[in-house]
Amino acid sequence: MKDHNVSRRHFIGAGVLAAAGLALTSKSSLGKGLFKPVKVDSKINGVQIGVITYSFRSMPSDIDHLLQYCIQCNINAIELMGDSAEAYAGAPKRDGSADFSQRLATWRESTIMDPFVAIRKMFNDQNINIYAWKPNALGVKNTDGEITYAFKAGKALGCSHVTVELPEDANQTQRLGDLAEKNDMMVGYHAHTQATPTLWDMALAQSKHNAINLDIGHYVAGTSSSPIDFIQKNHKRILSMHLKDRKFHNGPNMPWGQGDTPIKEVLQLMKKEGYKFPATIEQEYDIPAGSDAVKEVIKCREYAKEALA
Repeated sequence: MKDHNVSRRHFIGAGVLAAAGLALTSKSSLGKGLFKPVKVDSKINGVQIGVITYSFRSMPSDIDHLLQYCIQCNINAIELMGDSAEAYAGAPKRDGSADFSQRLATWRESTIMDPFVAIRKMFNDQNINIYAWKPNALGVKNTDGEITYAFKAGKALGCSHVTVELPEDANQTQRLGDLAEKNDMMVGYHAHTQATPTLWDMALAQSKHNAINLDIGHYVAGTSSSPIDFIQKNHKRILSMHLKDRKFHNGPNMPWGQGDTPIKEVLQLMKKEGYKFPATIEQEYDIPAGSDAVKEVIKCREYAKEALA
C-alpha cells in the first residue's frame, strides 16, 4: 500500500477511537492511560444489526470516516457502498469526460485487490465485518470484466454477497447469476416500491447464486402490506435485509415507529426463527435540525435493541 494509506490507518488506530468518546473506552484502559475501544458489537439476542454506509451520505464518506461512524454507532456489520472503497483503491474520479466509463472499466479490469484487502483489515481490526458491497459495476452496460472485478473485490472485502438493484431485463439477472457462479459469489437483488411477493421469482429460478436483498420499508410502501409472510416464505434466499419505516400507498420515509412498516415484528420474527441474515439499518428519513446521520443511526440501533429485548 502507499505510505499515505499507512498513515491513514495509523490515524484510525490512534485518533479516531479517542474521538469517538469516553463511552468507547474501558476502565482498565483508562487505568493504563491508553484509549482502547470497547468491542464494537451490534449482534443483539442472536440478530445481527448492520448499517448500509449510504446512511451517512450527508457526511464525509471516505473509508476513514465510515469506520469512525461505525465505531460511534457501535455497529459491527456493514453493507459498503462502492464509491468509497473504489476511491480508496485509486479509481479514476468522475470528471464528465466522454471516455470516463471506458477509463473506469479499464481500471477495474486491471486493478489489484490489495487496497480492498486493506479496507477489510481496517474494519476487521475493530471487529467490524463487511458482509455486502454495492458497487456501481453490475449493470447492463458494464463489461463482464467489470462484473468479475466486482465479485473479486467483494471477496477481498470479506463479503458474502454483492447487492444491486433488480434489473428489469431477465437476461441481465441470468448473466449476473452465471458470472457469480463462476466466481463463487452471491448476488442480492434490491427492489424499491415495484416489489411484489413474486417479483424475485424469475431471478431466483435462474441461478442458485441469485438471491434477495429485501427492503421492508420499500416493500410496505409498494404493496401496502406486511412483509412478514414474504420473509417466512423466502428466508432461505434472503442474504440481507434493509430496515426503514415507510407509510403505505407509496408513502414517505418516516422516523422509526411513525410509519406502517412492522420493524419490531420483523426483528422479533428473526429472533424467534433464528434467521442469520443481517438486518441493515438504512437511514433515509429527513434528519431533524440539530442532528446528523450518526445520531439518527444510533437512534435506529436503539430502536432495534428495544425490539429485540
